[in-house]
Amino acid sequence: MDQYVESSLELHLYFARIMKEHSLFLEVGFIPNARNYIGESKWFKVQFEELLCRVLNLSKGIIPMDTFNMGDIVTEYTYCSEKKTCELTGANLNQDITRQELLLSEKCVKRGDYNECNLKEAVKRVNIRSLELLNGLIDLKNKILCEVLECKMYTVNYPLLIEHIIREADLYRNYVLSLLGKSDMKLKNCREMELFWDQIMLEHALFIRGLLDPAEPDLIATADDFAHKYASLMDATEDAMNQTIPNITDETTRLTKKYRNFKETATKGINNCEIRSLILPLLADHVLREANHFLKLLK
Repeated sequence: MDQYVESSLELHLYFARIMKEHSLFLEVGFIPNARNYIGESKWFKVQFEELLCRVLNLSKGIIPMDTFNMGDIVTEYTYCSEKKTCELTGANLNQDITRQELLLSEKCVKRGDYNECNLKEAVKRVNIRSLELLNGLIDLKNKILCEVLECKMYTVNYPLLIEHIIREADLYRNYVLSLLGKSDMKLKNCREMELFWDQIMLEHALFIRGLLDPAEPDLIATADDFAHKYASLMDATEDAMNQTIPNITDETTRLTKKYRNFKETATKGINNCEIRSLILPLLADHVLREANHFLKLLK
């Protein structure tokens, strides 16, 4: 199979879901007087769901079953996390996407009726559409960030969280531009890749710490400890020579496995209403999938 097709589809299977969830988190984080921003966030959520549906249809019989079992596209908690989040917030999500992804993780599905030329052209159209959506969503996120930093808007989302989701969208856009032949990959080596995702993991720990109820001191301390450890890893990675990077990668992998386990336990606890926090169930599953994605990259 054409590498362009596989790389494109795998990229969108992971990142298009991340973007639709970013849109959801923005949507439910506003208060009623931000109705225009609520409407725009909903629109992007639906558009990325439609994009993801298209990608799933193209992926059948193309993307191997193992890819859907890596834990970064969907987890065993995603469906119930979506359902619970919709119940808590009144938001809507297309859960048929998750059902299809879970199905693709369990059995091989017959390939669609595409020849190689038609398939490549269909994937190119998906790449172009994703770029259009990303340009608009990044503009929206930047606009929201400016309003928040100028104290013109209230949202439950931290300014750092908005900056965080802008960086992830920028990374996605850069990958799409590269697939379309319009730029080089932003993350050119192991050091840059690890630094980017170390920062993402560190900030997850800060968000978890800040969204836990003060009555959860042990979990707060654990999240804080992970934040400090990732900060130390970033310092070590920045100072590492090329020959010592593999040692840092091994250390990063060990830490991220522990962190992934912590996030999985938290996702279970939040879904079962056993943890006191402001963390939406789908946000817990979202950061779990991102830890799984980092582990996949580290391999």
